Amino acid sequence: MSIRIISDSTSDLTQGLIREYDITILPLHIILDETSYTDMQDIFPNNIYKWSDEHDSTPKTSAPSLQEAINCFKNVIKSDEDELICFSISSSMSSSNNVMHLAANELEIEDRVHIIDSENLSNGIGLLILEAAKMAQNGLKASEICDHINELKHKVNTSFVVDTLTYLHRGGRCGGLAMMLGGTLKLHPKIIVENGAMHSTKKYRGHMHKVIKDYVNDLDEELRNADKRTLFIIHSGADDETVELIRQHCEEYGFTQTYITQVAGSFHHIADQVVWA
Repeated sequence: MSIRIISDSTSDLTQGLIREYDITILPLHIILDETSYTDMQDIFPNNIYKWSDEHDSTPKTSAPSLQEAINCFKNVIKSDEDELICFSISSSMSSSNNVMHLAANELEIEDRVHIIDSENLSNGIGLLILEAAKMAQNGLKASEICDHINELKHKVNTSFVVDTLTYLHRGGRCGGLAMMLGGTLKLHPKIIVENGAMHSTKKYRGHMHKVIKDYVNDLDEELRNADKRTLFIIHSGADDETVELIRQHCEEYGFTQTYITQVAGSFHHIADQVVWA
């Protein structure tokens, strides 16, 4: 018997981590005009932003199809005793979680498929996946892993600050007047993930390097009290200087392992961001 871990592609894990922990990715789809692409297989973040700028529009996304989820489960299960632990982006943001449930039901393996609604996104999911993978490697039962993850997921802190309101505006998350005023005043909203949904909280003003310093300072207490084993820093095309600034600051808090990743296409609707998980 073995425990296999599956995640939809919104977890934004690097290929190195996927290989190291033997994680199977069930990709979402990115739709540009009428053409559907498979996330992180035949379309990548830079392609998406380029298309968005050229068309002044935001691409659409769709969850994996039921047949894709069924095929994924069938390919991963090697014996009648194998169990799956599946992670999805917050069910309030996508139907990915529901598709996984339907696939397990269709295959009549609900007793061996454990589906976790991360109530999060991006590397907020990634943290949970790595924890589950390590527990599986240490021989814990699937039920024990899931109980622990369902308690742990409410302790994951994910937030980001937005450099430009352009992509939020294109996606309908920011009105024209708000975008105009935001550009004039150089406002950069901080967005947090809470109870499975994104909420705008504080607004920063000024150049992005100053904004990031202020943002990090506001996270001081959270970072000091955080589990120091793993930290993800994720961005959507930030310059090397900005990323290095953040990495150096993280080292001061004593995190054992820091991963730097770039946001995938499935999270295209938020741009020019830095995410802390």
